[in-house]
Amino acid sequence: MTSTAAAIGRLCDPASKVSSHYVVDEDGKVLQLVPEARRAWHAGQSSWQGESDINSRSIGIEIANPGHSFGYPEFPQAQIAAVIALCHDIVTRHRIRSDRVLAHSDVAPQRKLDPGEKFPWARLHRSGVGAWIVPSPTSPGAGLGPGDCGPAIADLQAALRDYGYGIAATGVYDELTQAVVTAFQRHFRTNCIDGRADRSTIETLEALLAATDRGR
Repeated sequence: MTSTAAAIGRLCDPASKVSSHYVVDEDGKVLQLVPEARRAWHAGQSSWQGESDINSRSIGIEIANPGHSFGYPEFPQAQIAAVIALCHDIVTRHRIRSDRVLAHSDVAPQRKLDPGEKFPWARLHRSGVGAWIVPSPTSPGAGLGPGDCGPAIADLQAALRDYGYGIAATGVYDELTQAVVTAFQRHFRTNCIDGRADRSTIETLEALLAATDRGR
């Protein structure tokens, strides 16, 4: 939305059917809108590691930013510092694994873009929050993309599913596969977000699976 005040107003309006546990303002101020023990409506239709209804099993944090529809500015340093402190507190109290700190775009890749490619996941990871892997360098080559099919696509889909994304190994590079690859790139390989599974994307995914002990 265009302003933090407008976003908070919508999150507090029962008619909107949208809510979150926390909002972190651009200046680093943290507002709690829903008690952690209550269900907030921040993820919507979503999936992770075979579980649906992510709203019922997560704590939602909205990070104030106009987003891709309104210029998508950089996240201020004070805001990110506050997000790190809040996340660190939550994962410590609830004993949440680092790799379960997720983007909305991870759990709902066909509907959500946030927090987006400018969000500093590497900085969070260095602070002990969230998963991260140094992405493999990009190189020439189109890789796999929409319209492709076969065993290589099924292997890609299975690897994405092994990490947690809600995708089946159909062997067809369909719209869902493109959306999931885009979400993965937006989180872990931000210098090129095109929804194509090039060598860099696949190598980064494989390294991430190995680092989180999910390799097959």
